[in-house]
Amino acid sequence: MTRHSKNCTASSVYSYNEKKKDAKASGYGSLKLRYGKDGVKDFDCCSLSLHPCRNPVVTPDGHLFDKEAILEYIISKKNEIRRKIKEYEKQCKKEQSELEEIGEAENRSRVEKFLQTEMAVSSASQGPGTSSGSGGSSVSNMVAGRDKKLPSFWIPSLTPGNKESKLQKPEKTIYCPISGKPLRAKDLIDVKFTLAVDPDEKGSLDGKRERYKCPVTGDILRNNVPCVVLRPTGDVVTKECAETLIKKDMIHPLTGVKLNDKDIIPLQRGGTGFASANDQLMSKKARPVLQV
Repeated sequence: MTRHSKNCTASSVYSYNEKKKDAKASGYGSLKLRYGKDGVKDFDCCSLSLHPCRNPVVTPDGHLFDKEAILEYIISKKNEIRRKIKEYEKQCKKEQSELEEIGEAENRSRVEKFLQTEMAVSSASQGPGTSSGSGGSSVSNMVAGRDKKLPSFWIPSLTPGNKESKLQKPEKTIYCPISGKPLRAKDLIDVKFTLAVDPDEKGSLDGKRERYKCPVTGDILRNNVPCVVLRPTGDVVTKECAETLIKKDMIHPLTGVKLNDKDIIPLQRGGTGFASANDQLMSKKARPVLQV
């Protein structure tokens, strides 16, 4: 027996720790992993490109995007909706033409039935000794239009189980890729961050950890600092500043403009490795269960 009880191999009980360790090593059992700071988007990064925004805009729900990225997304969605509408209209025209063909076939069948009835009446009036000249109806599968009704097992489009999928009428509404709510380009609000570094510096913002600050209190903005966007000017201030200073008299601290509750938009931010700020910070991968 080994010295430490955690490494004991002579126990008759298969402990939870041993089962979890074996499941991880063997490839069985669901794996759960909490996102760390490196796996969470920064508060000032675009939700699509995940890079610091050059021309930041925010939705009414507080999701930040780069203007170029979100407009490209909206245009691509509009083109996709336009393409789906054309396919749906093409399908409607095809269904309409099929209905017209069915109507014409029914009319032809009525005419043929009427002619056969008339021929039967005329042959009966001529007497029993006369014959129509035909040796009876043919039993071949290739006459009287039966070749078009029979399925073909070697042509994919004519197999019995082949059915065309019917397209549904596409929606014309474009939804936000993050919140799933309706999104319009005119609802986007321009955001103005106050630089915490020298504005004359030519370096990239990607490598700087402290990029922006609150224009009122001067506090550095980070992921663990809740922020809000003031709709009239797009300035980003801390939530503490909004709660303690702005909401007392509902006046913009920089311009003096009167504000209301809708003008204060909470900015959605990512969490850290220890404090959660989003709804989903756990990654789960389902794998086969280890049976004991």
